[in-house]
Amino acid sequence: MVEMSEHMRKILNDVPTLKVFDFSQYVSKIPGIIKFTIGEPDFDTPEYIKKAGIESIENNRTHYAPQRGTVGLRQAIADTLANKYGLQYDPTTEILVTNGVTEGISVAITAITNPGDIILVPTPTFSIYTPDVMIAGGTPVEVDTSKTGFKLTPALLKHYLDKYGDRVKGVVFVNPSNPTGIAYTQAEMNELAALIKGKPIFAICDEIYSELNYDGEYSSMAKIMPDQTILANGFSKSYAMTGWRIGYLCAPAKVTDLLFKVHAFAVTDIATFVQDAAEAALKGGDEATKEMDAQYIKRRDYMYKRLTEMGFECSQPMGAFYIFAKIPPFLDQDDNKLIYQLANEAKVAVTAGSNFGKGGEGYLRFSYATSIEQIKAGMDRLAKFCKKEQNNV
Repeated sequence: MVEMSEHMRKILNDVPTLKVFDFSQYVSKIPGIIKFTIGEPDFDTPEYIKKAGIESIENNRTHYAPQRGTVGLRQAIADTLANKYGLQYDPTTEILVTNGVTEGISVAITAITNPGDIILVPTPTFSIYTPDVMIAGGTPVEVDTSKTGFKLTPALLKHYLDKYGDRVKGVVFVNPSNPTGIAYTQAEMNELAALIKGKPIFAICDEIYSELNYDGEYSSMAKIMPDQTILANGFSKSYAMTGWRIGYLCAPAKVTDLLFKVHAFAVTDIATFVQDAAEAALKGGDEATKEMDAQYIKRRDYMYKRLTEMGFECSQPMGAFYIFAKIPPFLDQDDNKLIYQLANEAKVAVTAGSNFGKGGEGYLRFSYATSIEQIKAGMDRLAKFCKKEQNNV
């Protein structure tokens, strides 16, 4: 019998699974566990959005959709980006609706990467970009930002551009960041852009948390160099629509034409009723998202206070819904071991920092996308565990 798995693409043997989901499945089997793992809003999709989706189904909008996205949704995306962020995209030629930002990022990286091309991935970061580059046949190069405040600095970027030269095809920017919650200012973006502007280097901008930016201005490479930027955004985080799986890419028309080819042959199109719900989300105003933001800020501030009191070193996040905390010296410094100890002994589940690439070792990611009651109970458990470990030192 031939083992057919041995005759598939060799690189897939080196591509990791999403460990954050693997661990979340493990801890789900522990009775009474409090989870601060997955970055999924605990809020339900707002009623007006669900109603729009239901009405769309009832109106039999269940057939194939335009492959680039419905006219209404692409126009709503263009209007939103223009009115909120001052970005100008032609809805007919420069916007592509995708199966969430995850597919959008995969499409972008696949479309720009030739064999041997290098994509710079500032880390710690969510663990889809490096595998996407590997699958596309490129070479991911992780750039450790743990010593520069978890931000890519001009000096760091210049170092890697000088080192790899013309092989660099793209740079990933996640703003605000998962897992750190750090956000760039526009001035910082401008300084980074100056190093790649006018060169054949793409800025791949994952802005899924742009609506969850609590303490600063919206900033983007799309503001300073739209001709080199592939912007990815979506509805999962800001509108609590993780299960709807809908996002979008924005790029210059000729770039979008090529992005479309990768998308079209992979998924054909996105369900019409899902697009109708997303259109309603954008047209429904900011009331629902502002209410969620207010809750996230309250949760962030409470969790940050409790963690620092326990001895965790962490910067207060400016966006998203995560706190990236350095493990205090009285706890096991191996973050991969510590998360299992916390889960089994304290009944608290968090994510190992090393899951997010270079610079994440020795850190834990706490998601505060859960109720304040759960956060208080989880912090009480963690505090009790930390006190016991301190006494054992």
